[in-house]
Amino acid sequence: MFTIGDFARHGRVSVRMLRHYDALGLLRPAHVDPATGYRHYTAAQLARLNRIIALKDLGLTLQQVGEILDEKVDAEQLRAMLRLRRADLEAEMAAARARLTQVEARLRSIENEGHMPTEDVVVKNLPRVRVAELTAVAPDFEPSSISAVIQPLYEELFRRLDEAGIRPTGPGVARYEDAPGGGILVHAGIEVSAAPRDGGRDGLSVLDLPPVERAATIVHRGSMDAVLPSEQALATWIDAHGHRSAGYPREISLECPEDREAWVTELQEPLA
Repeated sequence: MFTIGDFARHGRVSVRMLRHYDALGLLRPAHVDPATGYRHYTAAQLARLNRIIALKDLGLTLQQVGEILDEKVDAEQLRAMLRLRRADLEAEMAAARARLTQVEARLRSIENEGHMPTEDVVVKNLPRVRVAELTAVAPDFEPSSISAVIQPLYEELFRRLDEAGIRPTGPGVARYEDAPGGGILVHAGIEVSAAPRDGGRDGLSVLDLPPVERAATIVHRGSMDAVLPSEQALATWIDAHGHRSAGYPREISLECPEDREAWVTELQEPLA
C-alpha cells in the first residue's frame, strides 16, 4: 500500500485533491489507520483515479463523474468520450487561432490607415466561367462568420462532386451576395466542364457565371482569416481612383496547400 503522499505522487495529483475525493465518496482509501487516521491506497486504485481525472477534464462536474463511475464505464467507452472531447478542444483551439489572426489583420489595417496600398491592383475583365457550387447563408460578412460556413460547404462540395463523377478543371471560386431574408448568401464553387444543372435534390448546381466587364483585382497571400488588409487595400484603391464597387468581391483560390498561411487568393471586385 501507499501513503496518501506517495499515492498522490504516482497519480500526479495533490494530497488535498485526494482528501476532497474521499470526502465526496469518489475515491475512498483502501485502508484508514484507526489509530492515526492516515489514509493508504493501492496501486489498483490508480485506475479509478485516472478515470476521475479524465472525466473531470472532459468538463464534467464531480457529481456527474461519480454517477458515470457508478455505472462502470469501461476503457473503450472512456476512450470514445476522450476522443470527442479532444475534437472539441481542437476545434476551440482552431477558432482561437482564427480569432487571433483576424485581430492581427485588423491591427495591420489600422497601422496602414492613411497610406495608399502598395499592393498591385489590376483592373481587368473577367471571362465567363462555369462552376459547380453549393450555397448556404452566413449571418454576416465577418471573416469568422464566413469561415464557419464556407469551409464545411467546400468539404461537402468535393464529396458531392466525387459522387457525381465531376472533376474540377480550375480553381475554387467563392462569391457572395445579400441573402433575401438577411445575412450573406455564400456560394462555394469550383471550375468544372460538366453540363449545367440546377440544385435539384442534392443542392449541387452547375452554372455559368457571366463575364464581368471590369473588376479591380488584388492577390492576397496567406490565410483567409487575415484577408481584411487586402480587402481594405482594394477598397482604398477603388475609392482613390474614382471607381465604384458593384458588389462583393469574388475569391479565386490560386494555390491552396495544406498550410493555410501559404494560400494564394485573388480578390476580384466588380466595378460599376
